[in-house]
Amino acid sequence: MQALYLTEQLVSRRSVTPEDGGCQPLLRQRLEPLGFECETIVSGPENFRVTNLWAKRASSKPGAPALVFAGHTDVVPTGPLEQWTSDPFVPAHRDGKLYGRGTADMKTSIAAFVVAVEEFLAAHPDPALSISLLITSDEEGPSVDGTVVVCEQLKARGEKLDYCIVGEPSSVTRLGDMIKNGRRGSLSGKLTVRGVQGHIAYPQLAKNPIHLAMPALAELAGIEWDRGNDFFPPTSFQCSNIHSGTGATNVIPGSLVVDFNFRYSTESTPDALKQRVHAVLDQHGLDYQLDWTLGGLPFLTRPAELVGAMTKAIEEIAGVTPELSTTGGTSDGRFISRICPQVVEFGPVNAMIHKIDEHIEVAQIEPLKDIYRRTLELLDRA
Repeated sequence: MQALYLTEQLVSRRSVTPEDGGCQPLLRQRLEPLGFECETIVSGPENFRVTNLWAKRASSKPGAPALVFAGHTDVVPTGPLEQWTSDPFVPAHRDGKLYGRGTADMKTSIAAFVVAVEEFLAAHPDPALSISLLITSDEEGPSVDGTVVVCEQLKARGEKLDYCIVGEPSSVTRLGDMIKNGRRGSLSGKLTVRGVQGHIAYPQLAKNPIHLAMPALAELAGIEWDRGNDFFPPTSFQCSNIHSGTGATNVIPGSLVVDFNFRYSTESTPDALKQRVHAVLDQHGLDYQLDWTLGGLPFLTRPAELVGAMTKAIEEIAGVTPELSTTGGTSDGRFISRICPQVVEFGPVNAMIHKIDEHIEVAQIEPLKDIYRRTLELLDRA
């Protein structure tokens, strides 16, 4: 039960973004005796230092393919401690479940990575596969000093990556029922519509930005941006926040601010989406400012060696054929996909991620580790 023991050790380390809490030094202690060269890459301002671990064990075989396990040691804040049944940073067992912040997202996956590698190398000390781990403490936060920084350095060095398994909790109702083989892109906009403030009893002397913006927002909400494809659902436009008004009931506001987001498929591009939004706003004659933030590009791994090996491993260990899916939010896979052609996400059931009393079924842990190890074995033979 080494994977369970290591999970408990990781959960007991308080590592709310951007803190690592000593998780990565613990991983180094396990990896260096296996022949991994470990490098710590620190990034970010003084008040938000991010720690990244790059650990690599190169194969002795020329032209060996390279696989990287990717994950994050940082966790989201606990929320109200009084609502937790037990201390979120003290691993607790109840009714066959392991409780603690990070059990599901994603310290169990990291522990399973490490133990799977230990077992694989014990049986195959000279594999035809280079193995690496990329671990960050900035996935749940801004994600600007974590995996993206490591990937930029790897690209500058000319590092070659062939396969990547991100340990995000991808399973839905049972371990192995879903692999994420891609993610939608994320494009956010902050729209400021300018009007003229005035007394609500004299609307002819004012210009209400709420009234002006509503027809344009309704049109944007009704547009079919694309129809998706075999792997992606259609692109979605959603407003998340609307702010306006002075707080008084007798004042027409002078401006309206709308936050919105596109989760977009590979059938659309950020530039095309921007152009269509501006065209609608201009058509409605709005006086506006629109600031864009590109949160992530979409990525897609079509069925090939990595999907095939992981699917076979899941079928053998968990007894289920996984569904391929690109649903959900973004992950660090969006950065790794820029330097690695095959990226998938696979991990435990995601029902309790970010919640009070986060937990994982203990019975999932060994099979998860075995799936990672079996995937290594299958890729080593490919």
